[in-house]
Amino acid sequence: MRALILTAFALPSVAYAEGRDIVVTGAGLEAPAGLAAYDVSVIERDRLTTTASGRLEDVLRDVAGFQQFRRSDSRSAHPTSQGATLRGLGGNASARALILLDGVPQTDPFGGWIPWSAYDPSRLGMVRVTRGGGSGVNGPGALAGTIELMSAGPDEIAPAWGAIAYGSRDSVEAEAGVSGAMGGGYGVLSASYARGDGFTPIVADARGPVDRPAFYEQASLSARTAFAVGGDTELQTNLLGMLDRRDRGTDFTPNHNLGADASVRLVGRGRWGWEAATWLQLREFSSGFASVNADRTAVNPSLDQYNVPATGLGARFEVRPPLGGGVELRLGGDARQTTGETKELYSFAAGAPTRARRAGGRTRTFGGFADLSFAPDDAWTLTAGARIDRWRIEKGHLDETVLATGAAATDQDFADRSGWEPTARAGIAFRPAQAVTLRSAGYLGWRLPSLNELYRPFRVGADVTAANPLLKPERLKGVDAGVDYRPLPGFRLSATLFYNRLDDAIANVTLAPNSRQRQNLEAIRSQGIELEAAARHGPWQLSGSWTLIDAKVRADAGLSAALDGLRPAQTPRNQASATLAWNRPDGMAASATVRHLAGQYEDDQNSRRLGAATTLDAVLRVPVARGLSIEARGENLTDTLVEAGISGADVIERATPRTLWIGLRYGG
Repeated sequence: MRALILTAFALPSVAYAEGRDIVVTGAGLEAPAGLAAYDVSVIERDRLTTTASGRLEDVLRDVAGFQQFRRSDSRSAHPTSQGATLRGLGGNASARALILLDGVPQTDPFGGWIPWSAYDPSRLGMVRVTRGGGSGVNGPGALAGTIELMSAGPDEIAPAWGAIAYGSRDSVEAEAGVSGAMGGGYGVLSASYARGDGFTPIVADARGPVDRPAFYEQASLSARTAFAVGGDTELQTNLLGMLDRRDRGTDFTPNHNLGADASVRLVGRGRWGWEAATWLQLREFSSGFASVNADRTAVNPSLDQYNVPATGLGARFEVRPPLGGGVELRLGGDARQTTGETKELYSFAAGAPTRARRAGGRTRTFGGFADLSFAPDDAWTLTAGARIDRWRIEKGHLDETVLATGAAATDQDFADRSGWEPTARAGIAFRPAQAVTLRSAGYLGWRLPSLNELYRPFRVGADVTAANPLLKPERLKGVDAGVDYRPLPGFRLSATLFYNRLDDAIANVTLAPNSRQRQNLEAIRSQGIELEAAARHGPWQLSGSWTLIDAKVRADAGLSAALDGLRPAQTPRNQASATLAWNRPDGMAASATVRHLAGQYEDDQNSRRLGAATTLDAVLRVPVARGLSIEARGENLTDTLVEAGISGADVIERATPRTLWIGLRYGG
């Protein structure tokens, strides 16, 4: 598989055709009118390319209610903790929001987490976040919402661009790209690279001799093309290769992710609009875990997941019949398959493993959908959609071997399972005045457990979490209602109330001190309010968001009964973000971003609390020549302690400390 992944890095080649008009957009079909009934946030390109960290997961924190399982970003967090969710549907590191890049699912085929370091924001033209479940047209998995990443089009991206920056702790970032017309369409080839010595994750007063800075190195290469292939049809191709190496700040804790994605999409823009897409994901992941003694003077290997290969396959088709009369109908179906296995060495004695484990399986989903929007006039929009999915979990196995003798300690094949799951969504939007939209929606959604949740155990410090091959799918039902107010161009205010219930929510349930297992809870109930606002006047722009979430576990039986009424792990009660930006036409720009996270609990029992944190970021860009700018960036300028985790005897891990950058940027 490694050969396949490395070959993918060599595939892209972009040929330019001088003098040809670009006749394609590279985008999918237009957004349906029914989106007016849902809670939608949009992040434009100018914001995507002007954040202090340069990280996509950071700019997504502008969106009310967005969060990852950990507060750390993709330079220091363990990759397996980097799922994404919305509206307080937390307590688990797998993504409960559906992430799409140009219509293609992006979650890791084995683990359900997101490879954030692979996405250079400068390649994107827009991000659209639709909160709330039930988005059946995009496939299963959209419990908390859908995050659509859309590549920059030919009118948004420069013919050539590049940037290089040097930062704190001997960090380096670089990116470069070219784009241009080619053969009746256009192509884009770009690459990015980042490395740094990193910071020591454990806070100063808890460190010992074994603690050291956590190194990281990351790279990605992207090639994208779009061509006219006759009539009103476009052929779009995407290739993405990624390399991600990180360390967790002690010996025996490296992790490594190598991956390649390929997708092909046909888009028909004639009287009958249609899309057809297929995709392939290849992954090789490895991770080491360590055991540290109480005074942090000695460290030993505890688990070596030396190879976790995975493959994801999928295809999707959609057609939009030309009904007219304000009616839009979307019909289609999709299929997905994930296959993966964890290969591990464990039960270490005197620094050497005594046992080996192989565990994995395969999941499949097949579904069909229909979605109808009706706008009889300028005031009303009604929309409803549904899908039905057939799912299978199969070929599950667990094999454990005693290394000294080769004898089998465990040889277990799990029974194949299957079922049917519905997805549905309906909404209504009413505009009593030109500037005001009232909206309300209800939805049902579901998510199949990832192979990671079913079969892969993991360790954080002294805390061990076991897999569970008998996990059931998660099922969501929810409603929301809100108002959007746009009295002037550049001014927007929105408010939304929501209620969600996630039945059979998968959580890491404590069995004993330092011992947990993934289990289905009875439910997580989450309700709250989301506020977002933006105003633009001349070169100035002010934007902000705030969310208040009351999330509770519901459990009345078994080991999880003690969790009833507690907050899900890693779920803050409120969070807020505000950005003030100033942009001149000549390219000079400045911005400052303040973010606040309320306290949240590390564990399901609400016994270990991570403190609240408020951070300040800033960016200054000064043009010095045509197309060339000096850029200064600062992350967490006040050096606030952002607690990211607690393990063992209250050993606190921190997220990014103050980080300063200085660099040059050309084009973009």
